[in-house]
Amino acid sequence: MTAICKRAWVHGSVQGVGFRYTTQHEARARGLNGYARNLDDGSVEVLACGEEKEVEALIAWLKAGGPRSARVDKVLTEPCVLQEQPAGFTTG
Repeated sequence: MTAICKRAWVHGSVQGVGFRYTTQHEARARGLNGYARNLDDGSVEVLACGEEKEVEALIAWLKAGGPRSARVDKVLTEPCVLQEQPAGFTTG
């Protein structure tokens, strides 16, 4: 198992539509740690840490549009290195 962390910025109609909570559900189902949080520019930042296959699956889900109520225009991602991996997956 290879553990990785990736950060994603999801742009579109992604605030006020249950995006963070659905992302949390998807991430927890994949055994990932991290968070989904609203940003001031109307986007959502997602940090996903865990098994590479599961992180990539979550990123693919985000790129496919996330929850039905959202409209995703673009998803930007970058790998990140953390000193300490977050415990659980939160919204905030």
